[in-house]
Amino acid sequence: MQFEVWAPQAGRVTLECDGVTRALERDPERVGWWRGEAEARDGSRYGFALDDGPVLPDPRSRRQPDGPDGLSAVVDHERYAWRAAWQGRPLAGAVLYELHVGTYTPEGTLDAAAERLGHLAELGVTHVQLMPLCPFPGTHGWGYEGVSLWAVHEPYGGPEALKRFVDRAHELGLGVVLDVVHNHFGPSGNYLPVFGPYLTDTHHTPWGAAVNLDAPGSDEVRAYLIGSALAWLRDYRLDGLRLDAVHALVDTRACHFLEELSAAVDALAAEVDRPLFLVAESDLNDPRLITSRAEGGLGLHAQWNDDFHHALHTTLTGESQGYYADFARAPLAGLAKTLTGGYFHDGTYSSFRRRHHGRPLDRTRVAGHRLLGYSQTHDQVGNRAQGDRLSALVSPGLLACAATLILTAPFTPMLFMGEEWAAGTPWQFFTDHTDPELADAVRRGRRREFAAHGWKEEDVPDPQDPATRDRSCLDWSEPEREPHARVLAWYRRLLALRHEQADLTDPDLADTKVAYDEERRWIAFRRGDVLVAVNLAPEPAALSLGVPRARVLAAWEPVETPGDDGVLHLPGESGVVLVQD
Repeated sequence: MQFEVWAPQAGRVTLECDGVTRALERDPERVGWWRGEAEARDGSRYGFALDDGPVLPDPRSRRQPDGPDGLSAVVDHERYAWRAAWQGRPLAGAVLYELHVGTYTPEGTLDAAAERLGHLAELGVTHVQLMPLCPFPGTHGWGYEGVSLWAVHEPYGGPEALKRFVDRAHELGLGVVLDVVHNHFGPSGNYLPVFGPYLTDTHHTPWGAAVNLDAPGSDEVRAYLIGSALAWLRDYRLDGLRLDAVHALVDTRACHFLEELSAAVDALAAEVDRPLFLVAESDLNDPRLITSRAEGGLGLHAQWNDDFHHALHTTLTGESQGYYADFARAPLAGLAKTLTGGYFHDGTYSSFRRRHHGRPLDRTRVAGHRLLGYSQTHDQVGNRAQGDRLSALVSPGLLACAATLILTAPFTPMLFMGEEWAAGTPWQFFTDHTDPELADAVRRGRRREFAAHGWKEEDVPDPQDPATRDRSCLDWSEPEREPHARVLAWYRRLLALRHEQADLTDPDLADTKVAYDEERRWIAFRRGDVLVAVNLAPEPAALSLGVPRARVLAAWEPVETPGDDGVLHLPGESGVVLVQD
C-alpha cells in the first residue's frame, strides 16, 4: 500500500505501520511530500515520525480508533456494500433537519440515530444535516473542535457507522448533509502545525492564528481542505456540506478558497451524476457568496439567513439584547423586509456592530431557496446561558406561528432536532475535554461570558459535567403526549402542504407580497395563489385579505373561510394557510 504525507520542513520522515518502521522518500514530483510502500490492510495502525520525533497520526487519517492522539487506521472504503440506489436530492425544494448525533438519542451513536430516521421521513423533511463528526477529545461535545478532517468520531461509531446511517437515510428517501469546520482546528489533539504551515500569523480569528489560505504553503492547505470535502461527498455518498462560519476564512488571493471549493464540488457532482451542494454559515450579508462563479460570485449554493431568524425571534419573544437590538425597534417590519428582500442588513446601519453592514440582494437573480430560514439552530439555542429552546420561551400557539412562517416562507426551511414537537429538553453547551487545564479554561470562560450579562455562576451549566449532555438528549416519549403531539401534527401538515403546493417552493423571491400591522401584531403574505396569515397577538384579529372565499388548507385554530368581503377572522396566537381557487 502507498503511504504519503506532506511535511515540507522535515529532514527525515518515517512510517510506523503495524509495528514496523520504514523510512519514506521525498516525492520528486511534489515539493514537501514524502512517500513509501508498506504492507497494510483495512484496520492497520500507522503513523508518521518527523526527524525522529514521536509517531503522530496522519493528517489525512480516515480513522482514529483511539481518538485524536492515537495512531491512525487504514480504511478500505471498497469493503462496504452499499444497499441504496441513490440519485440524490437537490437543494431546491428541500427541507433540512439539523441533528446532533450525540444527543439525538440517549445512546448518542450513528446507529441509534439511524433507527430514528423513519420519524424524519414521516415528518416530511428531505435532508438530515449532521453536526460535525470529526474526532475530538473525549466522548461528548458539539464537534466544532474536531481534528483529523477526514475521519469520523469513534464514539459515534466510526466510518462504517456513518455509511450505515447514510445508506438507511437514502433508503428512506432522505439526503444527508454534513457540517464541516474549515475556519479553525481543535485545540487538543491537533498535530497539523507539526507537519507544515497549516496556520498563519498573517491573520487572526476568534480561535487564534488563522488557517493558512493565502500565505506561503497555502496551496497544500487549500488542497487539504478541498480533498477532505470531496472525500465526505464521494466516500460516504453525502449530498451536501454545511460550511461553518465562512466569514472567518481569511483569504486575500485573487481566487478565493470558497470559489475553488465550489468549483471542485460542482465538478464532482458532474462526475458522480447527482446533485451536490454547499451551504455556508456567513455573517457578511454579501450576496456574492451565493452568486454563481460565472456572474463573478463565489458559487456557493446557499447560506444560513440569520437576519430572518433574528427578526422572527424578536417578534416572538420581544428579546432585544445583543444583536437582537437591531430588530427590536420594529420586529414585524424587519420580518417583512427579510421575507421580501432576504437580508435585513443590506447596507443599513447596525447598532450592534456600530457600523453599516451588508449589501442588497438582487431578488430577480437570486433564488429564494439559496437562503435558509429557521427559528432555531444549535447556535441560537445552545449559545444561550441555559440552552433554553423556543418552547421554553413562548406558548404552543406562538410556536405554531413560527412553524407557519418558516415552512411557508420563500426560503429553504431548516428545523433543529426536537423543534417539530416543541421538545421540553434544553440543548446546552457541553464538552468532554481530557486536558484538565483546557477543561477548566472552558468552564471558567463560559461562566465569565454570561456573568457579564447578569447570570449567576451557579446558574450556568458546567460544560464538563456529564449531566449537561444528558439533559440535552431528546426525550422520545414527548411526541406521544400533549402539547407536543399537537405541535408535531402541525409541522407534519405544513410540511405536507409544502410538498403539495408548488407555489410554496417557487424560487422567485420577488413574488412574495407582505402586509403587516406592527401594533396589532399580525403579518400576512402571498406566494402565488397561496396566502399565509399569522396573528401573534393574544386577541383575535380581522385581516382584510382582499380575496373572497379563499379555501383554508391548514389552520392552527378553527378558522372560517373569508366571506365576500375578503375579511379573515383569525384567533389569537395562531396561523392559517389558504389558497385562492
